[in-house]
Amino acid sequence: DTRRDARLLCVVETPADQAALERSGGYKGLYFVLMGRISPLDGVGADDIGAAHLLERANDGVVHEVILATGFTAEGEVTAHALAAALRARGLKVTRLARGVPAGSELEYVDLSTIAHALVDRR
Repeated sequence: DTRRDARLLCVVETPADQAALERSGGYKGLYFVLMGRISPLDGVGADDIGAAHLLERANDGVVHEVILATGFTAEGEVTAHALAAALRARGLKVTRLARGVPAGSELEYVDLSTIAHALVDRR
């Protein structure tokens, strides 16, 4: 789609994640679907999720920013960390989806990790 911003590349774990972002209507760049995430306990490494293909795609001279939209699970964080290091080593701007307290929620019911990250990333 030529109407999309080819300078932005959003990395997601699954087609369902891509669909969720697309439904939000807030993203107009391109996507890269990993079809999984790094999971050392399950023997899944960066090579198993197409990291090399992502690095090749991101280094095409068109992409200016890679947005890591992996899940906020332990495996999603490991995946984001590994990909961010490899992408930054190639001089690319790398950002991560923000996380915070969901709209309409009561703080007493929000998990501690989400509250801690919301405080650190406040604006």
